[in-house]
Amino acid sequence: QVQLVESGGGSVQAGGSLTLSCVASGNALSNYCMAWFRQAPGKEREGVATMGRGGITTYADSLKGRFSISKDNVKGTLYLHMNRLKPEDTAMYYCAAILGWPCTLTRDYSYWGQGTQVTVSS
Repeated sequence: QVQLVESGGGSVQAGGSLTLSCVASGNALSNYCMAWFRQAPGKEREGVATMGRGGITTYADSLKGRFSISKDNVKGTLYLHMNRLKPEDTAMYYCAAILGWPCTLTRDYSYWGQGTQVTVSS
């Protein structure tokens, strides 16, 4: 069982930056494929980025260059750094984990956090 707790969401103006954090229980960051997803009101959940056990990352094409994913294994924390935010980035952001390979956004993730809200105003 993996527990994930997100934080760092908030309200920001367009063009601003935010960093989200996800604290993972145990050695999840060392053993699991980790990912960030988001879901805006009335829209389907969307994959944002993944971080494999070895540090390999993947991103949704539309977010490359603005968003970056990182982790600190010592702190047991996954991060999502978001820059040049746009109103369309407004969503609930979720951290997720799954065992095994490949570490991609299309997998059916096993564990989810409760989410943290990001609101970007124009």
